[in-house]
Amino acid sequence: MAHSKQARKRIRQNDKNRIANKAKMSGIKTGLKAVMAAVKAGDKAKAQELALKACKTIDKAAKTNVIHKNNAARHKGQVMRAVAAMK
Repeated sequence: MAHSKQARKRIRQNDKNRIANKAKMSGIKTGLKAVMAAVKAGDKAKAQELALKACKTIDKAAKTNVIHKNNAARHKGQVMRAVAAMK
């Protein structure tokens, strides 16, 4: 258990940040799954729309250091390659 006022504050901040980061990661995973489902279904228009939304979510997470910028770039590239490979 934290003894100092500063340590108690850090615990509160860490809890708040963990919840926010978990929500952002969940949003990324949901977006990626939605794009891949649209790609698998063959709906190119929907896949392109969802890819843009997923990229925006990924960029926001990278900007706030929830994920590393290289991880963000890798996921964005994966999504865009999948959409571009559609017929």
